[in-house]
Amino acid sequence: MKTGFYPKMAWEGIRKNKRLYTPYLLTCIGMVMMYYIILFLSQSPVIGQLPGSTTIASMMGLGSWVIALFSLLFLFYSNSFLIRRRKKEFGLYNILGMGKWNISRIMFWEAVIIAAIALSLGLGCGIALSKLFELAMANLMSGQIGYEFTVSVSGIASTVLVFGGIFALILLNGLRQISLSNPVALLRGGNTGEKPPKAKWLMTIAGIVILAGAYALALNLKDPATAIVLFFVAVLMVIAGTYLLFISGSVTLCRVLQKNKKYYYKANHFVSVSSMAYRMNRNGTGLASICILLTMVLVMLSSTTALFIGSEDSLRTRYPKDINVNLSMDSLAEVQEENVCSFREEIDSLLDTHQVKPQEVLDYRVVTSAGILKEGNLSTEASVYSSPLDLDSKSTLVLAYFVSLSDYNQLMGENQTLEDNQVLIYPFRTEYTEPTFQINDGEAYQVKAVVDSFVDNGNSAMTIFPTVFVFVPDLEAAVAPLQQLADFTGDSIINYEWYYGFNLDLPAEDQISIAGEIRQLASFEDANVESLEGNRVDFYSLFGGLFFLGIMLSIVFLIAAVLMIYYKQVSEGYEDQGRFEIMQKVGMTKRDIRKSINSQMLTVFFLPLVTAGIHLCFAFPMIGIILRMFNLWNTTLLIETTAGCFVVFGVFYALVYRLTSNAYFSIVSGAKED
Repeated sequence: MKTGFYPKMAWEGIRKNKRLYTPYLLTCIGMVMMYYIILFLSQSPVIGQLPGSTTIASMMGLGSWVIALFSLLFLFYSNSFLIRRRKKEFGLYNILGMGKWNISRIMFWEAVIIAAIALSLGLGCGIALSKLFELAMANLMSGQIGYEFTVSVSGIASTVLVFGGIFALILLNGLRQISLSNPVALLRGGNTGEKPPKAKWLMTIAGIVILAGAYALALNLKDPATAIVLFFVAVLMVIAGTYLLFISGSVTLCRVLQKNKKYYYKANHFVSVSSMAYRMNRNGTGLASICILLTMVLVMLSSTTALFIGSEDSLRTRYPKDINVNLSMDSLAEVQEENVCSFREEIDSLLDTHQVKPQEVLDYRVVTSAGILKEGNLSTEASVYSSPLDLDSKSTLVLAYFVSLSDYNQLMGENQTLEDNQVLIYPFRTEYTEPTFQINDGEAYQVKAVVDSFVDNGNSAMTIFPTVFVFVPDLEAAVAPLQQLADFTGDSIINYEWYYGFNLDLPAEDQISIAGEIRQLASFEDANVESLEGNRVDFYSLFGGLFFLGIMLSIVFLIAAVLMIYYKQVSEGYEDQGRFEIMQKVGMTKRDIRKSINSQMLTVFFLPLVTAGIHLCFAFPMIGIILRMFNLWNTTLLIETTAGCFVVFGVFYALVYRLTSNAYFSIVSGAKED
């Protein structure tokens, strides 16, 4: 054969099947582009000069692995559809005298052409847009950068290596399918239908039970520690339940609709329902995959958007004062006034040199411990260190903060009084309804009142566990039962701390400078000095990076969802083409065909979006609990961002389906609608 015969045959095969290959090529280009941009940002020297760049580099590096793995799985899925549609053509080549070796060479050149186009255009678009994304990333991080243009050589090399490997694996899989097929199987490959799954009712019930279990798991979670452990369990249950329910439930739905004579025996319902029931096994799998992708996009965008918008609230929750000083001691006696006053005086003297006075000062002592709170009893024994999953419904793993009544009155401007056997309780991120409080089944204190509020030093805000503040008349007597106890490592189970926090009427740079000078004053290692302004950049870098990564991954998943919708429409169009041709010959008009298509859309195709919305509603409590780890307690903001994302994607989904349904219509009707 002449030189160039196989490349020419490969190019002609791609060109003649452009309806199939164009979306696939665009997807490959998009995946390559996004992968390069993520790598570019993780290695960008410009981003590396900004505060918080280490956090961004880690997140972008993780994002590149996610995109690479997803690209491998999804491009395998898409290519399997292309091979299935081309099997008839390859079978014809085989019958006309081409051996499998010749067909394999055509497939090889097709893979080379697709890889060359995808890598060249994908990298070209990635390089061209990389600066735009770099500027967007810097803006989210509240940083300033120049406009010099750079190219990541290592990013290009990694992209070529990763996607070259993906295209090679896809080619090997295609060659494997061709080598194992005979000519007759190849000729029938494009017309092979999917049989409805057996035991549909059993699978439907199993799917409902698994989904119900996942929903119950999400609704019954109460603390972030448990949510982190069970989040991925719930995700796997939702994925399994969704696939079972769509594969079997969709078949069951079609059977139910077929038994409804008033609904089924109509022109716009008869064809669509009967054709869907015929191939619902694969149909259900595709719909479930679309549903899972939509759910992932909605969860990522709603949560990262809420985090980014609520960054300032989270920052203020974590650092309630401009300057926050925590001094840890080894005993209660060491945090008495006479021992901390010298450090306070040094801080105040330093502020005097800067001609500034501390404002809204918080100054108090606290003794902290961890324990399991059950029916008013705080247990600090070895069971404290068990897994949160082992706790029963009446037990809560909490941090206990013991504060003297005198400090409480001074900070809150009140004049509360307590008897020796009485306490005040302030539950933070939990509830307290018991009439008494005791430690390790010791003396029972009467709870005089559960107060509504108390000042916070930010430490309780940054933990994933709820906190119970206990205000006692005599701090030393209250914590005496804990002073001799130790954990399994031999260390004391309680910490003695003095907190001194205040605001400053100074610019951010001066606040950061003063915080640094206070750190130099602290000659002891257990003094922790934190500045709100000093940590602002890290906060915005983290939340801005998560938001940016959420957008990037959402774009990738949306591209995949759109391609799946398109291929689903095209594959079903080719399968239904013969049936609709017969129906047109017996009098079915193009208007009737359009009605049938719309019936199919309303009956089945909006199920992924509706189901994704249901998943999102049940996942909302779990998402909210996890976001509290980032100090985001603004539930209203999370509801607004979640609802907004769902509405926007509902409109987007409808537009995508409308466009792809035109491809289905043009195939089954033989021409576009007049």
